[in-house]
Amino acid sequence: MSKLAELRNARWAPWMPAIIAVVAVALFPLFRPPLDATMSDVIQALAYVVMALGLNIVVGFAGLLDLGYVAFYAFGALAAGWFASDHFSKVNGGEGVHIGVSDFVQTAFPQGIHVSFLLIVIGAILVTALAGAVIGLPTLRLRGDYIAIVTLAFGEIISRFAANGDSVIIKGYALSNGRESISPIDQLNLPLVGEFDSATNLRFYFWTALALVLVVLFVNFRVRDSRLGRAWIALREDEVAAASMGVPLVRTKLTAYAIGATFGGIAGAFLGVYNNSVNANQFQFGISIFLLSMVILGGLGSIWGVVIGATLLSFVNTFLIPDVLDKGSFNDLLSNVGLDFTFGEVKFGVFGFILVLMMVLRPQGLLPERRRTAELTQGVGGDEAIVETRA
Repeated sequence: MSKLAELRNARWAPWMPAIIAVVAVALFPLFRPPLDATMSDVIQALAYVVMALGLNIVVGFAGLLDLGYVAFYAFGALAAGWFASDHFSKVNGGEGVHIGVSDFVQTAFPQGIHVSFLLIVIGAILVTALAGAVIGLPTLRLRGDYIAIVTLAFGEIISRFAANGDSVIIKGYALSNGRESISPIDQLNLPLVGEFDSATNLRFYFWTALALVLVVLFVNFRVRDSRLGRAWIALREDEVAAASMGVPLVRTKLTAYAIGATFGGIAGAFLGVYNNSVNANQFQFGISIFLLSMVILGGLGSIWGVVIGATLLSFVNTFLIPDVLDKGSFNDLLSNVGLDFTFGEVKFGVFGFILVLMMVLRPQGLLPERRRTAELTQGVGGDEAIVETRA
């Protein structure tokens, strides 16, 4: 056998395109200015990829429609606001609490609670996992649209708490600053690397966001191919049949909510630090729909499809609409025909139009899951997934 044939048959050969793509993305910041606007758009896209992959576990793997995913993003961002700023300025007698932060932070921000970013992420994971389990409890006996209504209510509750948190006083401390931002928030500070400054260089934020995406991708692939992942797929295909085959519905549903929620908390903590502020206006219902659109666009249950869908819609939001459609000749064309509006004002209408096109032209998504492709081409049902959970 030739060496070329050996390389083609190697176990890692199918991963070569993904490895090349990751290396290319990792090298991208070296060819851009330190404060490049495009790099900022990519950082936002990577954070959305993390959240979309989390939502894909709930919606794509387990088939549980979640319209309140913004709540987990809010928990992660608020964790950054609470534990990486001077929001709790009177704690410890006004001397503050500093754990794992740089000397600069201890000197410049003596008040409040300032904790290492890794500890904030761990805290966000624990809180959002618990919150995911809590939101899952009322939905155990619900299906379809009723699950959507309950999760929608949960997202709105958290959003209202964040917006009116300045009126919620617990032992002299407000839950949030309401419509005003919790700002400034400590810069990203990692062990053995030091503190990053987003005002002078975005490259380290880029690589941190890419590292988060790679970790989340690894977890997604491992979980999808595990016994738990097969149980989620069985639940999605036919809940009654899954239960009759011995799949524990309660544990399976709660685990899907909890694991999916943690990724939203991780991305929320990162975006809170990256944006240097946490504001209740960031936690609108539209974010949940935006993330759900990414999952549907890429393909329900398809990991790489969701990555593609999240990247595309993120760039539509941060680049195409504000920098192309709302500027230059295209905007002048709208004015000439008497249309006095900008696409930024109706951007969710743009996303809705994209989804309508997808439902008409390619309902399975841009890169559908292999199982769904088999069902469409061969008429394979969900019984195989249910049997696999027993293996």
